[in-house]
Amino acid sequence: MRHNNMKKLFTTILLTTITAYNICTAIEPKSKVIHLDAETFKKKVFNYEINKQWKYEGKKPAIVDFHASWCAPCRQLSPIIEEIAREYYGKIIVYKVDTDKERQLSDSLGIQSLPTIIFIPVKGQPQATMGLQPKDTLKKIIKNVLLKK
Repeated sequence: MRHNNMKKLFTTILLTTITAYNICTAIEPKSKVIHLDAETFKKKVFNYEINKQWKYEGKKPAIVDFHASWCAPCRQLSPIIEEIAREYYGKIIVYKVDTDKERQLSDSLGIQSLPTIIFIPVKGQPQATMGLQPKDTLKKIIKNVLLKK
């Protein structure tokens, strides 16, 4: 009898732990990077069809990584961008745009080199880097352009 009670208690604890874990992982975003198409880019970043002058649509500073699956430097940069998204979660928003899928968007913004990363402060003009950049360089730009006080 006592053995059955212990077994039931153990099963209850185990199921509670599994349920709690599943709830936490369901709430936690799977990826802190947000993939944009042209329509969501216009709503969240910049509506290049309406505005002739730069006007950021967001409320938090952002990074937009323009990339393509065939681009070797883009593939090398991708895990760095994921790390930055996790490290700065809640402070900046990290977006990605696949230039092969969003050619018109890329052309409209003059993206000619991959990867291109645009750093967008809430106020002021965006700044861009082209090519593979080390994580330390990206963090320095985030500090000096996006999070400066």
